[in-house]
Amino acid sequence: MDFTVAICTYNGAKRLPSVLDRLRVCHGHMSDRGAALRWEIVVVDNNSSDGTAQVVADYQSRWPSDCPLRCVSELQQGLAFARQRAIESAAAPIVGFLDDDNLPDPNWILAAHGFLATSPKAGVAGSRVLPEYEVPPPPDFDRIRAFLALTDRGDLPHLYQPAARVLPPGAGLVVRRDLWLRLVPERLELVGRTDGQMRASEDLEAVLHFQNMGWEVWYVPDAIVRHQIPRWRLTEEYLSQLMYGVGLSRYRTRTMRYPSWMQLPILLLYTASDLLRLVRHRWEYGRAWRSKTVAVAQRQLYLGSLVGMQQAAAKSLISSWERVFGQRQPR
Repeated sequence: MDFTVAICTYNGAKRLPSVLDRLRVCHGHMSDRGAALRWEIVVVDNNSSDGTAQVVADYQSRWPSDCPLRCVSELQQGLAFARQRAIESAAAPIVGFLDDDNLPDPNWILAAHGFLATSPKAGVAGSRVLPEYEVPPPPDFDRIRAFLALTDRGDLPHLYQPAARVLPPGAGLVVRRDLWLRLVPERLELVGRTDGQMRASEDLEAVLHFQNMGWEVWYVPDAIVRHQIPRWRLTEEYLSQLMYGVGLSRYRTRTMRYPSWMQLPILLLYTASDLLRLVRHRWEYGRAWRSKTVAVAQRQLYLGSLVGMQQAAAKSLISSWERVFGQRQPR
């Protein structure tokens, strides 16, 4: 195999057919162009209860024989666990991730594979992720669109510089499998949003492991994915929960670049920075601070970030105390 398409899904029985139908179009596109690329699809069923596995089985019965379609199970809830299972199950050296609401353009596989196959210093490639809104987004949505994995950096490839502290999202992410297995821990600290866990950004944590070890991370404009965004994902309730969860995870993505002895000072500096941002945000929106959807979501981002930073700083202080003075012995 040359390329593995990995689709991680939780209760995606209704969404998955659209993705598989679009991948069938990709298959036809490659056949029309006479591409010799050998590729497969691995669907990772992340503990679904809605018949997702049966949907895959139905497609397997009528799927092209030259493109294997497999379904594997991951019982640990969380997108980080599902992606790890996908990497372990993949038969190809290059793996492209799709969420179950991501619709790849016909040329996505060829563009994504082609870039990494011809870029030896690149460990990760991010797609151009464009929105398909069910309803128009709220005013000022561009301020937070990136938090819904929407990424459009123009028509030219773009190298993500470590100093810029910006990375591609997990939607449409393409990675070298061998590097992932070497560099990314089997269990990330951020596991993804679950019923009991709000912290997001597990995709950024994984990519940071590549970048911290000197591998390049690129934006590939010809690798286009359409992200379906239903109306409920544009509500104040959902966006507030999403942004708060992203905020909670920032302690991890902000400190991973630094050695352990620097992390507590960095946490304190970021806490002060987020406090200033919150004050500036309040001044900018005035009375609309509690009424505009995007303003409320941004406020939740800063609040979540402050909570996450405080929790991480407290944990760091306790660890430092224990390293210096030792564990307190019970009487």
